[in-house]
Amino acid sequence: LEEYDARIQSDVSRTVIHKIGLDNGNLKYVANSEVPGYVLNQFSMDESGNRFRIATTSESFSRTGSMSSSNVYVLDENLSHVGSLTEIAPDERIYSARFMGDKLFLVTFKQVDPFFVIDLSTDSPKVLGALKIPGFSNYLQPYDESHIIGIGRDTKANEWGGVQTKGVKISMFDVSDFKNPKETDTIVIGDSSIDSEALYNHKAL
Repeated sequence: LEEYDARIQSDVSRTVIHKIGLDNGNLKYVANSEVPGYVLNQFSMDESGNRFRIATTSESFSRTGSMSSSNVYVLDENLSHVGSLTEIAPDERIYSARFMGDKLFLVTFKQVDPFFVIDLSTDSPKVLGALKIPGFSNYLQPYDESHIIGIGRDTKANEWGGVQTKGVKISMFDVSDFKNPKETDTIVIGDSSIDSEALYNHKAL
């Protein structure tokens, strides 16, 4: 029964991609495809050359609880699957993503914030480096070729083994060494009662 439930949930939790050509004001339907999981926002998708890259979170539920993981898929100009990297962070979901050239910077979260650097220079994505720190980033903003600003929340573990959300956290990440990303500076504003439009709307930044 659990296997059946998992299969049904996998069929339901999919993202459908449609490709539409634009030619002098004329629209032409080109192709469509599907990838498992759901997309967080527009920054989880990117086109580079003749490749379309997309990052998703897959979730499944059973009587024993829920499971989630993060995935990256690479599609060609016909939206055929040519590469993937799945189960990047088991039991976590994507909080923010940013494509920069042939690299993807991905933040997942459950209790700590894994900041992943993923190589997309070939059709076989792979994790180059990762950094685990308290808190999480809801939005990643490129600063220059080797630095990224993260905006999110600070967190701390509570006495029951869970996570307590704290103030708005601004981080500077140094990714000059892809295999060893670093958080070089942080500012935490206020406490859990403080909010920021930049957590939900990138145009506020």
